[in-house]
Amino acid sequence: MEETVTIDWKNFTIHKCGAWSQAPVFLQQLRLLEGFDLTKIGHNSVDYIHILTEAAKLAFADREVFYGDPLFSDIPLDKLLSRDYACERRRLIDMRRASMKLRPGEGHVQLETKGREGEAGDTSHVDACDAEGNMISATPSGGWIHASPVIEGLGFPLGTRGEMFSLHEGHPNCIAPRKRPRTTLSPSLVTSNQLPVLAFGTPGGDQQDQWTLQFFLNISEFGMNLQSAIDAATFHTTHFPSSFYPRRAHPGELHLEDRIPRRVIDGLRHRGHKVVVEDGWSNGKVTAVSYDPSNHVISAAASSRIQSAYALGY
Repeated sequence: MEETVTIDWKNFTIHKCGAWSQAPVFLQQLRLLEGFDLTKIGHNSVDYIHILTEAAKLAFADREVFYGDPLFSDIPLDKLLSRDYACERRRLIDMRRASMKLRPGEGHVQLETKGREGEAGDTSHVDACDAEGNMISATPSGGWIHASPVIEGLGFPLGTRGEMFSLHEGHPNCIAPRKRPRTTLSPSLVTSNQLPVLAFGTPGGDQQDQWTLQFFLNISEFGMNLQSAIDAATFHTTHFPSSFYPRRAHPGELHLEDRIPRRVIDGLRHRGHKVVVEDGWSNGKVTAVSYDPSNHVISAAASSRIQSAYALGY
């Protein structure tokens, strides 16, 4: 059992897995966003999408340099999640132009832009809450049929997460015996006054902590209910190296659902983002469950985007 990694956001405490996953990038993004009045900036405006995208680039750059199994490496999470560090990094966000370089807090990351794309596949996610308000959020994933051969005589498949190890000696995520590869799996649990109030997550590899961040901000900053927060148009960047072999990066690339207004899309292009417009219901696959301890009401919602997620009560 491990303690969760947490930060406070207004009257919420957000709980995430440790740096053996990518989950702390959710918290790093929130720390960067503390310096902006997001409600005043406006939901899915040019400034809003630009700020969230640039914050994601900075947080994921740190993921590439620092994250790995904490049992094998000293991951400076206290520093990475500190307000002083966020203040220093926030100065790198240029409101006039999209960044094209990967800028970790220290060290260097090579942007690989060649090579074939990996095999298609996706993760599962589940959130649950009982009548007493006990909650879980889980993102189980480790093997796809087309990429995970069954071991003869044992009856279970090889996992695919080993492909996420680095082969660079000295890197926190460098392959080693008995070591966990850094994964993209990133379930989320939110408490208020030490009581669980919200659990959520999504499939989506490197995009998990971009789509779920937007979902959370839709609730905390813009007062949306669960379903509206999930259904709102989403965006994500593929600027940083993928967690999946061959770890391609697409510097400056920003994917937008086409329900985002044309004037916003044009404004983002004007700032230098390499915009890719996608189908209006193609990205963001969040599911969520909430609990109101004042009246013991459980609520749940699921994205219609993947046509297989659902909310169920009994």
